[in-house]
Order: sequence, then C-alpha cells, then structure tokens
Amino acid sequence: MEHIVKAGIFGVCIGDALGVPVEFKKREDLKKIPVKGYMEFMSWNQPKGTWSDDSSLTLCLAEELTKGYNLEKIGQSFVKWNKYGHWTAHGRLFDIGGTTRHSIARLIKGESAKFSGNIFEEDNGNGSLMRILPLAFYLKDEKNIEKLYQTVKEVSAITHGHFRSVFACFIYVVFAIELIKRKNKKEAYVYMQKIALEYSSNQGFNPKEIELFQRVLKNDISAYPEDQIKSSGYVLHSLEASLWCFLNSETYAEAVLKAVNLGEDTDTTGAITGGIAGIYYGFENIPEEWISELVRKEDIEILCSKLENKLMK
Repeated sequence: MEHIVKAGIFGVCIGDALGVPVEFKKREDLKKIPVKGYMEFMSWNQPKGTWSDDSSLTLCLAEELTKGYNLEKIGQSFVKWNKYGHWTAHGRLFDIGGTTRHSIARLIKGESAKFSGNIFEEDNGNGSLMRILPLAFYLKDEKNIEKLYQTVKEVSAITHGHFRSVFACFIYVVFAIELIKRKNKKEAYVYMQKIALEYSSNQGFNPKEIELFQRVLKNDISAYPEDQIKSSGYVLHSLEASLWCFLNSETYAEAVLKAVNLGEDTDTTGAITGGIAGIYYGFENIPEEWISELVRKEDIEILCSKLENKLMK
C-alpha cells in the first residue's frame, strides 16, 4: 500500500494540470498538435503545472477525511474554497461549474450539506465525479455495499444529487477500491460491473437510468472505438472516457495524455483518468518532471502523507 494515496491524488492533480491549458479545444485540433506535457497560459491563462477546481475539491475532501468523516465539514471546506481560495493553486479560483456554484451558494446561505445539491436531470455535469476519489481510500475496507453507496451518495450530493451523478461516482469508487486492493484491470472492471448491476437490481433502481450505463456495465467500454467515446462535461461521458483511457493504456502518462487529447473537458477527463491510473501504476510511474513542476506539490505531498497515515494503517 506504500504511497498509494499519494499516487492517486497526485494522479488527479497532474491529469488536471495537463488538461487546463487546452480545455474546450476540439479533438481534431489536438490530433494535429497533441498535448505531450505541461503547457502554459492558453485557455485559462495560467502558469504551467496549475490545476483547477477538480483538484481543489479533491484536496478539500482529502483534507477533511484526515480528520474523520463529517459531511457538513466537507461542505464547509467547499465554501472555504469558493469564498477564500482554500486549496486553490494560486490563491483564487478561476473555474467552477454551474451546478457546483449553485450548490455552494446554498451552503453559504446556511443550508445543510445533506440538502445542498442540485437534483434535476440537467444537473448531471461531472462536478462530483471529478472530486470523489479520496472516498475510495476511506471506504476501501467497507464490506457493507449499502453503507458504501450511501456514503458516496452523500458526498456526491453536496453538489450533484441526481441519481445519475451518484451512480457514476459509485461505479468509479468501487472500481478504484479494487485497484487499491491490487486487482488487475480486467478483474477490477468485471468485479465492479457485477457489484453495480447486483446492487442496482436489489435496490430496484430506475431501469431507464441503469440502461444509460449499459456501455460501462453490460458491455466492455474499452472495446469501443475512440470516435464513440465522448469527452464533454456530462458525467456519463466523463465516466466512459476515463475508464476507456485507463483500460486502453499501459502507463500513467499514456492514460492521462489519451484523456486530455480527447478534447473538450480536458482537465476533468484528465483528472478522473489520472486518479485511477495513479493508483494502478504507482507514484514511481508518474513522470518526474510532471511531479516537480506541479504547483504546490509540497503542500499536496504533506496532505497525502496525513491521509495515508490516517486511512492506510
């Protein structure tokens, strides 16, 4: 388990930072001039190695988990990020999704984190999936699948309370836990499919919703051609794209560069892919220059050690 937390969290932040400069770029443009490493300025006019809201909210969650699990405190850490730039790369935020902004506005007004999230079908952006990875470390020994699901649901629903966002987070966390347990990719993927399908049928979840996850749960997402993998900010696209990139690569660098070069929501596809790729390939597989040029890497490293000490004993 040595440094697996560090591998996962650095995995998220580096995938995010690789994607920030080219966010919104079209896939065909990135085919001509692909991202090969950190770039600077461009889409958000940020220096190289700068990460965005994906990493900030992942780090907020990770920090709260070092103190134990408290939903209201997780919600308040998102408020601190939004109002005061807590866990931002350079002291202020430059990117926030609409659903996340509305939900945090409710928290600021005093709403409980249990009820702050948007719950409508149009609120299924990838804003909870991009920050959920630390829960995999927290829940890795949870035998009760109901408890695991409810915890993921609570944390997703601070901002994204619709079933589709919650279930995407659940799939991702279950898969990540299997990777933490050192299963190989195929075993982890097949196990995740079995757990997610069994749980959804036992719970009687809306079959129309489950049907939307068919490419991930009933088929093998890695077998689809690239032109059938979308990389927008929609949660289902992000889940499919990140699993596809991870399953179709052999190294951390290959996985995150594949993700970023899909275009559109590049930082988030990079972050979500980077988390599982980091866990699977290990910290030592992340290119050294990407680690050394990551903004606030010492702060992130200290946080990872704290979380590792708390959860990995």
